[in-house]
Amino acid sequence: MKFNTSLFVKGMLMGIAEIIPGVSGGTLAFITGIYTELVDSIKSVNLGSLKLLFKFQFKNFWKQINGNFLFTLFIGMISSILILSRFIIFLLDNHHFKIWGFFFGLILSSAFIIFKSISKLNTKSYVFLSLGFVVSGYISLVAPSSTPNTYFFIFISGAIAISAMILPGISGSFILVFLSKYEFILSSLNSLEINVLTVFLAGCVTGLVTFSRLLSYLFKNYYDSVVSILVGFLMGSLIKIWPFYQIIEFNQNNEPLYTNPVLPNSNQTLESIYFLIFLVVGILSIWFIEKKFIGIGKEN
Repeated sequence: MKFNTSLFVKGMLMGIAEIIPGVSGGTLAFITGIYTELVDSIKSVNLGSLKLLFKFQFKNFWKQINGNFLFTLFIGMISSILILSRFIIFLLDNHHFKIWGFFFGLILSSAFIIFKSISKLNTKSYVFLSLGFVVSGYISLVAPSSTPNTYFFIFISGAIAISAMILPGISGSFILVFLSKYEFILSSLNSLEINVLTVFLAGCVTGLVTFSRLLSYLFKNYYDSVVSILVGFLMGSLIKIWPFYQIIEFNQNNEPLYTNPVLPNSNQTLESIYFLIFLVVGILSIWFIEKKFIGIGKEN
């Protein structure tokens, strides 16, 4: 297999995007001109190609799924994710309000950019947007702040998160934040917990074969409706990453189980300033990417 350095670097850029909630690996794939090939390659991982694998027809299987392309991209993504995961864990532990302010700005700005892509704004668009907002906001308010670390839930998290790869504007790491599995998976990467990572990757493969195909179909045939729901979903989920909260209940490991978002109190003035500053930095970062790069990618 001839190593494609350019594709490896593009994979690293996608990995950087995927590990940061609010920045989409799909968007970076579009910017770097590989989005169409990526989607087509992901779709080729289906029951037909898997049958070739089970029949030990490795060469035919590799060719059908565009293996060289996917493998090189995957190695690039994994490389940057492994490099950055320890750094992000450090920021989450030591600069809580700054990093979540940055993520808040990224997601807020991403929602606005996605909203602009709706071709026809009408009553149906606003109904779907409201639906996405209500569902996402409700889940963010009532769902536990910590979710089970069972293999089943880890598997499901991987399957859902990987599906975001084909949607420019939403990242897999954002899905993990929404499912309260972001820090857990990053920590598992840092400590190389093979059992957890194997189950998570198995979920990713399942998501590629199933959910991603459904999302691709909906995206192509009901674009405005899907995007409207997606924007509402992103806006409602901001409740989930709001760093000012009151702990209602702890779990058995003395971790926050249920929390309520609150306004900063008088003792959190400095934290509020940090949050607002980095929120603006996050907004400007997405604005810069959108102005300078989106729309100029040429398919290679």
